[in-house]
Amino acid sequence: MPRYNFKNGVIGSDSPVFIIAELSANHGGKIEIAKETIKAAHEAGADAIKLQTYTADTITLNCNSDYFQIKQGTLWDGQTLYTLYKDAYMPWEWQGELKSYAEALGLVCFSSPFDYSAVDFLEELDVPLYKVASFEITDIPLIEYIASKMKPVIISTGIARMEDIEEAVAACHRMGNCKIVLLKCTSAYPAPLDEANLNTIPDLASRFNVISGFSDHTLGVNAAIVAVSLGAKVVEKHFILDRSIGGPDASFSLDKVEFTQMVNAIRDTEKMLGAVNYELTENSKKSREFSRSLFIAEDVKAGDLLNETNIRSVRPGYGLHPKYLNEVLGKTFKQNAKKGTPLSWESIT
Repeated sequence: MPRYNFKNGVIGSDSPVFIIAELSANHGGKIEIAKETIKAAHEAGADAIKLQTYTADTITLNCNSDYFQIKQGTLWDGQTLYTLYKDAYMPWEWQGELKSYAEALGLVCFSSPFDYSAVDFLEELDVPLYKVASFEITDIPLIEYIASKMKPVIISTGIARMEDIEEAVAACHRMGNCKIVLLKCTSAYPAPLDEANLNTIPDLASRFNVISGFSDHTLGVNAAIVAVSLGAKVVEKHFILDRSIGGPDASFSLDKVEFTQMVNAIRDTEKMLGAVNYELTENSKKSREFSRSLFIAEDVKAGDLLNETNIRSVRPGYGLHPKYLNEVLGKTFKQNAKKGTPLSWESIT
């Protein structure tokens, strides 16, 4: 089964779900808020905090033409791509300090790079893994460069057709990197529940022989819980200290209370899923005492024949197994017996 070990963490099909709190633009332009958010994510039960490493100039062009206007019925309509990313970006000079702060709390800290310079910067920070954002899945040279660092690569598939996923996976393989996680994702903000298509999660794992998971843009926590029940081993959800901070991602991010509820529900789901196991638990063994068995149903005397009146299959389970009913009918009792006596081989002949 796939298992990717890395510094301070593991993602595996036989490991607990790896829960990522996406910090994204939820920092209000203040490093203090970013730190408070990281601390809150840790307290909420996240395994990792994810940053984004770009500037407006590394991700798009400062251009006001129609091509760069946002007008698709999104939360961000009316802006240009440049103004959106200029507003959302996290200063690079914060990221080393935030990584150290997160790791001191026991969190894994990594990032989504959006160009080669961001990868180089994150290599200097010694991040333990990388995330390829949904809209970068078509940037095969960037994916190759990320994969060449030989660290686990998490890839969101939000805007991907099948051939895009195939090419992204092939790009990693060309670099000799098979430590791939594919996340089912719907690139809508927020994402409608009827577009989640969570049954894709196990298909991604089997089709590409990778670990699969879920990058969740739906409102609430239900989709993430269902995703885990379908085999997601990574769950990523946007996290915000307080939605009043505002920002491009605030409306579909979870706060600390909501994220804690999601984490607890995921951990409970893992307990309930357990493993394939037909052995009885101790509780089930005790309950089995109340299963059906053969009992003497009326007072009988030695020499009486066993029939369907004086022998019945009833609860509890201290008598012979009910499968022997037809075999014992017509035999005789060796001795007198009271109603309610468990039937045994020793009592008949």
